[in-house]
Amino acid sequence: MQIAIVLFPGFTVLDAMGPYEILSRLPGARPVFVAERPGPLTNDGGALTVVAQAAPAEVPRPDVVVVPGGPEANLPLEPGPLHQWLREADRHSQWTTSVCTGSLILGAAGLLKGRRATSHWLALEQLAGYGARPTGERVVTDGKYVTAAGVSSGIDMGLTLAGRLADDRTAQMVQLIVEYDPQPPYDAGSPEKAPAELVGEWRRVRGKI
Repeated sequence: MQIAIVLFPGFTVLDAMGPYEILSRLPGARPVFVAERPGPLTNDGGALTVVAQAAPAEVPRPDVVVVPGGPEANLPLEPGPLHQWLREADRHSQWTTSVCTGSLILGAAGLLKGRRATSHWLALEQLAGYGARPTGERVVTDGKYVTAAGVSSGIDMGLTLAGRLADDRTAQMVQLIVEYDPQPPYDAGSPEKAPAELVGEWRRVRGKI
C-alpha cells in the first residue's frame, strides 16, 4: 500500500508527520515523500528539513495521497506539474486526503468541487472559492476524500483513515502505541472555544500577511 505524502518548500511539519506517524504503522504501508523537486525541503519555520525521495512521475498510482498545508504564501496554488500529478494520482487512489491548508491545494487542483471539506479555521472560507462546501468539522469524509482541519487534526485524520484502510482494532492498536490521548492544559483549540480576543487577534494578523 503506497502512501504518497506531498512536500513543498515551507510546508508545516506536523501536517505531514502526523499522518505519516499513524499511517506508516499499518501493515504493508509504504510511505514515500513526493515533491516537484526531490531532495531536502525546509519547513515553514526554517529549522527542519525533510527529504523528498521521489518526483511525482515516479509515483504515478499511489493508494493514498496526503497533502499537508502551510502558510498561504507558501502553498502551490497556481496551475502546474503538481496539480497535474494530483489529478492523475486521484484517478487511481483509494483515498485522497489533506491536512490544514492542504485542502486549498486539492481545491486549486479541482478535486473538491461540490464536496464537503475542511481546512484551518483561518482559511476555511477560501474553500468555497474552489467550489467546495466548507465545514468547520475536525475531519470530513466525502466519498474517498478526507480533509482535516488545522495542523494537529492530521493525527485524527490518520486514525480515521487507518480504520478504513485496515480495521478498527488496528487503528486502536496504532493509537495505543503512539499513546495518542490528548489532555491539553487549555481548552482553546478552536475559534469556538478560544477567548474572543485571541481569535480576533489572529484574524487581524492574517489580514496583514
